[in-house]
Amino acid sequence: MIEILAAGPGVTVQDAGRPGLARWGIGASGAADRASYRLANRLVANPEQTAALEITLGGLTLITARPAIIALTGARCPLRSHAPLAGSGVAFVLPAQTELALGRPERGLRTYLAVHGGFTVAEVLGSRSTDTLAGLGPAPVTPGTRLPIGPADPAAVVATDLVGLPEPEREITVRVLPGPRDDWTDVALLDAAEFVVCPDSDRIGLRLDGVPLPRRSGELAPEPMVRGAVQLPPDGRPIVLGPDHPVTGGYPVVAVVVDDDLDALAQCRPGDRVRFRLVRGVPSRW
Repeated sequence: MIEILAAGPGVTVQDAGRPGLARWGIGASGAADRASYRLANRLVANPEQTAALEITLGGLTLITARPAIIALTGARCPLRSHAPLAGSGVAFVLPAQTELALGRPERGLRTYLAVHGGFTVAEVLGSRSTDTLAGLGPAPVTPGTRLPIGPADPAAVVATDLVGLPEPEREITVRVLPGPRDDWTDVALLDAAEFVVCPDSDRIGLRLDGVPLPRRSGELAPEPMVRGAVQLPPDGRPIVLGPDHPVTGGYPVVAVVVDDDLDALAQCRPGDRVRFRLVRGVPSRW
């Protein structure tokens, strides 16, 4: 059992999500920065789809009831703990009744905390992910929350030589493909535009501010949506849909972010700068 003493701006339990249920109106949800989430689990010898904590802008303090093997990835937070070798990007042992406190990261938005055995909160529709839009899954983590941990595997070998991930950047460029409604604007303008991440961004969508893109007038009937869809509202300021996006939407999707670039977007915090690079062909590895 891990007890949460402080939760900061926002902490949720996330795993690989609920893919394949959109036809019933259920979004996939799951970890926003999937590479960091998977790496955290690999460091503590968990299957990659094991439930972990997604921590927004640090501020988490926890204490363990028994010794636990923990790893932190994603945005690097300053740490305060008496645990030996505690750090980001490595597995370390947190002794029983030892506090671990995460400060605010200098760069990046989301930090992932995995524990050997995983967090064994109740599954909802095959996943332990918190969907903040639909209200599915466990409630967001708050002070006083107690999270059960699965049993340790005596045969597990904790990783010590995994290649780390690059630190999040304050300015990024992501590739986009033309969307199904690219005729609602001049998508070539995306190549020349620079946007700033807005404070009201969340797991549902990354809201961007900048010079508005021109857009046809009118409305669309609701259409299916996917993670990474670049919607263009009437004000011309794009919204990039995140893991908790609605399964349908009425704003035209003028572009779609290449899947490999979504993890970098998940680490963007308010004030960071985002540029798009329009590509016409799907990358060959797809």
